[in-house]
Amino acid sequence: MINIIKKKLTYTQIIAISFAVIIIIGSVLLSLPVSSKDGTSTPFINSLFTAVSSTCVTGLSVYDTYTHWSLFGQIVILCMIQIGGLGFMTIIIMFSLLMKKSMSLHERRLLMQSAGSMDMNNINKLLKNIFIGTFIFEFIGAILLSLRFCSQMGVGQGIWYAVFHSISAFCNAGFDLMGQFGSSSFSAFSDDILVNATLIFLITMGGLGFLVWNDLLQNKYHFKNYSLHTKIVIVTSAILLFGGTVLFFFTEKNHAFADMDMKGKIVSSFFQSATTRTAGFFTVEQSSLSNSGSILSIILMLVGGSSGSTAGGIKTTTFAVFLISNFCLARNNDNIVVFKKRLDTSIVKQASSIVCVYITGVILSAFIICAIEPFGLREVLYETSSAIATVGLSMNMTPSLSIASKIIIIFLMYTGRIGGLSMIMVLAEKRERIPLERPIGKIMIG
Repeated sequence: MINIIKKKLTYTQIIAISFAVIIIIGSVLLSLPVSSKDGTSTPFINSLFTAVSSTCVTGLSVYDTYTHWSLFGQIVILCMIQIGGLGFMTIIIMFSLLMKKSMSLHERRLLMQSAGSMDMNNINKLLKNIFIGTFIFEFIGAILLSLRFCSQMGVGQGIWYAVFHSISAFCNAGFDLMGQFGSSSFSAFSDDILVNATLIFLITMGGLGFLVWNDLLQNKYHFKNYSLHTKIVIVTSAILLFGGTVLFFFTEKNHAFADMDMKGKIVSSFFQSATTRTAGFFTVEQSSLSNSGSILSIILMLVGGSSGSTAGGIKTTTFAVFLISNFCLARNNDNIVVFKKRLDTSIVKQASSIVCVYITGVILSAFIICAIEPFGLREVLYETSSAIATVGLSMNMTPSLSIASKIIIIFLMYTGRIGGLSMIMVLAEKRERIPLERPIGKIMIG
């Protein structure tokens, strides 16, 4: 496939098309009678919605995953989650290497784009670390979760649930099978330290990004030796995770967490802060959050994880650059310096563009959905933010959406997984830049 289209399409367009191909295949498989528990065909729009949500590792769903989908359907969903988390082109190139085929320059650049790498020389080593690291983290997560699930569900079902939720958590997908027990996501485990800690660990590791793993593996605990990218990711992620935990505790202790003891409030605050970083699981109903908690959740959802990771959102590095650059520019300082390194102007411009694209997407889509649906503004903003940031959290409005609203959410999820700026590049026409300098015009702002 790569050889056929590589001469005509950009790397970003190839990645976008690869995701679309997986989504179409998944939609067809999920619409088959064998994929549903009652043996009937699932409406294509709902199969498409689920396929997009799975491949784009979002977690929004029109059906309860356990109640509606058969074991075959659940396996299809899990495969799409894994492919979507790692990136389709990453998997294709890995199979090419396993078949002893050398990687072409085009494939190296394509993998760099897919994995978010900045170094072409060590791309083979990065690819190896991605697959080994993914297997190790998901295996450890499955072992830890099986300690709880096997004792409650039996060995066979417990192992399947452990594997499914470990992959779903690491890929920041948010799909769960807890509907069997009549619970919403992990609400039955709201004060379970083992389950919460394991899921938070998997969510965090998946959201850090493949480049950060590589850097941590090479430089261990020597922070000063980390790359600028890794330093920004670690510091920003830590501030958002622990800062979000504190804020959720104070905003929700008398609201969503009101019926919990102190242990439950602390654990739930920590989990809510972690899961809003595009994971999609929850231990409390999102509709029970206070208005302040809802705003905080939307902010954390939009920020998301880190570049080159399984998470979505505008990314931690983009968020950090956006805040720091605006602070510096407000002080009339054109040099944006982070950890004693000056950022290139193009990076600052891209960060501002990405933030603008995401906010515009959320507001515009919320405007349209509010015009055709009976839901309130808070619920709609929560849904659109969750979709474009590929989070999967919802205030229970997803199953009730009309076909038009589902199409809007599908587009948001796809855009969020490809990346807002990348999506514009995919759709934009290639035009030669005319070397013409226009006269400077002056306007008043502020």
